[in-house]
Amino acid sequence: MTDRPGRDELLFLPLGGCGEIGMNLNLYGHDGKWLMVDLGITFGNESTPGIDVIMPDPAFIVENRADLLGLVLTHAHEDHIGAVPYLWPRLRCPIYATPFTAAVLRRKLAEANLLGEAKITEIPMSGSFSLGPFEIELISITHSIPEPNAVVLRTPLGNILHTGDWKLDPDPVVGPITDEAALRRLGGEGVLAMVCDSTNVLVEGSSGSEAEVRQAMDELIGRYRHRVAVACFSSNVARIESVTKAGLAHGRHVGLVGRSLRRMVEAAQESGYLQDLPDFISEEDIGHLPRERVLMICTGSQGEPRSALARIARDEHPDVGLEPGDAAIFSSRIIPGNEHAIGELHNALIRRGVEIVTEKDHFVHVSGHPARDELAEMYRWVKPAIAVPVHGELRHLRAHVALAESCQVRQSVLVENGSILRLAPGTPEVIGQVASGRLGLDGTQLTAMGGPALKMRQRMAHNGTAVATIILDRAGRLQGEPLLTLHGLAAEPEDEEAAKLEAATAARQALAALPPGKRGDDPAVREVVRIAVRRSLNSRYGKKPLTDVHLVRL
Repeated sequence: MTDRPGRDELLFLPLGGCGEIGMNLNLYGHDGKWLMVDLGITFGNESTPGIDVIMPDPAFIVENRADLLGLVLTHAHEDHIGAVPYLWPRLRCPIYATPFTAAVLRRKLAEANLLGEAKITEIPMSGSFSLGPFEIELISITHSIPEPNAVVLRTPLGNILHTGDWKLDPDPVVGPITDEAALRRLGGEGVLAMVCDSTNVLVEGSSGSEAEVRQAMDELIGRYRHRVAVACFSSNVARIESVTKAGLAHGRHVGLVGRSLRRMVEAAQESGYLQDLPDFISEEDIGHLPRERVLMICTGSQGEPRSALARIARDEHPDVGLEPGDAAIFSSRIIPGNEHAIGELHNALIRRGVEIVTEKDHFVHVSGHPARDELAEMYRWVKPAIAVPVHGELRHLRAHVALAESCQVRQSVLVENGSILRLAPGTPEVIGQVASGRLGLDGTQLTAMGGPALKMRQRMAHNGTAVATIILDRAGRLQGEPLLTLHGLAAEPEDEEAAKLEAATAARQALAALPPGKRGDDPAVREVVRIAVRRSLNSRYGKKPLTDVHLVRL
């Protein structure tokens, strides 16, 4: 195939979010044009030193951006919109979003100095619009953030339902319930393919309702006599409202601690949500109120080291603290990969005498993604001919394929990032593969994950570094002892000095063994010294440090 989809074919191409949770980037192709749905990020960890933000590599669509009609955003979670400020300059396409998602995105674009360049078209809830050969309709669903949308793409070759992230919540507290009638009407109209969230496909039953969490939080907060801190996802506006109302019901003043929380609440209020709540108290005022009158909603539910709760636990927050007898409620789930960071945060709080409450101790959280019963219900309503699981690791996608088949879906297709899936005409088939790498935000620059810079940094992190400086005259005779600088190897200064002496001796002996004719060859000299120094350090420490040689000629 060419990079331009034909008039007689309908294509699906994920560049992120298939085979992983996070970094969603989906492309739909038809009649010479591409449409992008979502553009998200994930976060780095200890295996990606210096890289905090990771996103899909959009190289394929950047090369074909003349055929890119626009970017449709399903909702405002970071794994669906977080890459826009970083990658939009490469795409420069129109953006379409509902009001709340647009409000959140504008704040991100303003920070990146792109607000005046990137054009955002606000689409009302349940709105419809056209882009090239695609007729697009938004269907209201429920999730853990305001204004989540499923996206319907109507084409002459068939209709596609891209669910985005969703669940079936009969009482989501903030926003409308899932528009079952619209989904049933779409099923009656006929759906060629449903591209569907797989996050909780391994979970039996249903995900539960936010209203149930509200009731449970009210009961829980009422137990405590001293200061209470609640950590939750800043994007979960319904949870913020639930916690706030629980605090108010027990005579507490409620404050927001953390920048992302304040920005999210501003976006929500700008979009018409959280209108019936009193003003939140400032971080500066929290410390002046009696402990029994304070409830803090904090960032840091995933143990992020720079979050508000982590700084409180380290006693580094300038305005807010927790004392023995206070409580910290983690109203969230643990995202896989964050277990260690969250455990460290729990331990730091416990050292301060703070009581920890998690979802294992009390009913403090429900997921925003569909469990198996909800997935089965969606398949009964929509009745797609083809199921395409996304938003999951391979184990989730494989289980989702089996579930769809048990729901009598005629064809279920497992695809990974970079697979070009032809949905029509004929039987769905992977007809090609494109590059689908990852980019990491390295300081202010985007760099390819797995590139030489990151590989070198990982080697440095695991093995340490060594630099040898040697001074030779023009004849190649050593002028003074080799000088060694070591990082990340020795545990004690005395041990480091001994290692330097051994490595310097090895370098001197290697130079002495070098034939006279080679001593004028700088690359050869550097290499023989590098090998000798690294062997010496490997013998002592069992590590092969990243080793460099500075050669000075007199």
